[in-house]
Amino acid sequence: MRKAEVKRTTKETDIAVAVDLDGKGQSSIATGIGFLDHMLDLLARHSRMDITVKAKGDLHIDYHHTAEDVGIALGQAVKQSLGDMKGITRYADVHVPMDEALTRVAIDVSGRPFLVFKVKFMRDKIGTFDTELVNEWFQAFTMNAGITLHVETLYGSNDHHISESCFKALARALRAALAIDPRAANEIPSTKGSLGG
Repeated sequence: MRKAEVKRTTKETDIAVAVDLDGKGQSSIATGIGFLDHMLDLLARHSRMDITVKAKGDLHIDYHHTAEDVGIALGQAVKQSLGDMKGITRYADVHVPMDEALTRVAIDVSGRPFLVFKVKFMRDKIGTFDTELVNEWFQAFTMNAGITLHVETLYGSNDHHISESCFKALARALRAALAIDPRAANEIPSTKGSLGG
């Protein structure tokens, strides 16, 4: 059962996350940030993971703590649900368009966290959501999921579309990389015999 639940409480946020890697893409998302809810809903839908997120944060200050901490908790849940990573495909890369925007994502579910994020937004905000928080969320998720992730938007002019292409591309890459490889279902996909160091 590739599932995990994570609860994370600080003075800034109170977050509960549940993940089922072999789900149907169902989601129940309530962060108090409408745009982030939208991005996480499509992350679940296109990765086919079931994702539940309940978050209460200090939104009276801004969205930073909540967006970052949701990324942390969701990354930790994905990492826990993978266990020893036996049988996973491990690598994947995708190009995902969203109208005029095109984003490329390459992933290695290696246990070695590293993020390259080459995405430029046209404006500071999408509605009330700071566009810099897209990078913050990806950084938090990547470091805590233990993945190597390269995200690059090749072109685009609409910030909503650019962000959506980033999350959808991550979803499709996760879907492929986390899938069990039937030719190596009982093997850890590393010549070292382990992943994570």
